[in-house]
Amino acid sequence: MKDAVRQAKDGVILDLEISPGAKETAVHGYNPWRKRIEIRLSARAEKGKANAELILFLASILKVNSRHIQIITGSTNSKKSVKIAGMNAPDILNALTRK
Repeated sequence: MKDAVRQAKDGVILDLEISPGAKETAVHGYNPWRKRIEIRLSARAEKGKANAELILFLASILKVNSRHIQIITGSTNSKKSVKIAGMNAPDILNALTRK
């Protein structure tokens, strides 16, 4: 999972693969071929609902304000890169792997 989390100068970048329309919202695992963290969202991919749910979900598990989370690439794609400002990579890895 470390391959999908990169430290940047002003935060951390996560490489994600999103599956909207799932039964529940959760971190599903890690895809080693694509080097992306898999997240399933209950919201459908219409009118930005899945992106909004993704930001709120990440904010809740990382315990940060949703204003610190920004989709930097892939806003209309299932493969996204998200930047979380004010955090470091080890803290994010711990939060994502915590059950």
